[in-house]
Amino acid sequence: MPVIGMGGYFFRAKDPPALKAWYKAHLGVGGGCGTDESGRSNEWVWFTAGGPMVFEPFKHDTDYFPADRTAMINLRVDGLEALVADLRAAGIEITREENMDGVGRFAHIHDPEGNLIELWEPEPRG
Repeated sequence: MPVIGMGGYFFRAKDPPALKAWYKAHLGVGGGCGTDESGRSNEWVWFTAGGPMVFEPFKHDTDYFPADRTAMINLRVDGLEALVADLRAAGIEITREENMDGVGRFAHIHDPEGNLIELWEPEPRG
């Protein structure tokens, strides 16, 4: 197969610069975050750590994320407990927390424009 991974995730925002700054400040996500193998950063690219990614359509009537949204952002994290504590300290509400045996731990938050973000800490391998 010629597809080797995700190249980006693009979505509409009422205030793109403010939302971009929020993601960068609270989650370390977006252009300018991380570095490539040479230690360089790029204002347009988020250099991520390798690992699993789920690409999965949900039933049209799912209640796992809001009916008025067609997508949900799922971010793989390391150290979910500490991140949740930091988010709470910043006044960001955690709307759901759960542990799924064999899959990992999850927490849900919303960005300032109401988009659901699922934070996922996979169970350790091995």
